[in-house]
Amino acid sequence: MLTKVLPDSIVYSDSWHAYDKLDVSEFHHERVDHSRHFTQGRNHINGIKNFWSQAKRHLRRYNGIPRKDFHLFLAECEWRFNTRSPAKLVKILTGWAKLPF
Repeated sequence: MLTKVLPDSIVYSDSWHAYDKLDVSEFHHERVDHSRHFTQGRNHINGIKNFWSQAKRHLRRYNGIPRKDFHLFLAECEWRFNTRSPAKLVKILTGWAKLPF
C-alpha cells in the first residue's frame, strides 16, 4: 500500500476489520461506520464503490486488458463516470468526430 499511496494522502474506508492495518500507515485514514451513520460530514465511500462497480461492468466486456494499457482503460472509465449524462457524452463525442485529423 505504501508504494501506491503518498504519505500525506487521505484514505477513506468503511469499518471492515481488514482495514485496521491502515491505521498504522503514514497516511491519514478516515473511516465511515455504516452501522452508526451513512456519512460522516462529506465523507462517504459509496461514490468510489459506485465507480468501481461501473468500471468493472464496463471493463468486463474486453475479457482481459494488457497490464501496460490498464491505466488508459481506467481513465476512460473515469471520464465516463464524471460525464455521466448520456446527452453530454453524445455532445462531446459528436464534437470530437467533427474535428479534422
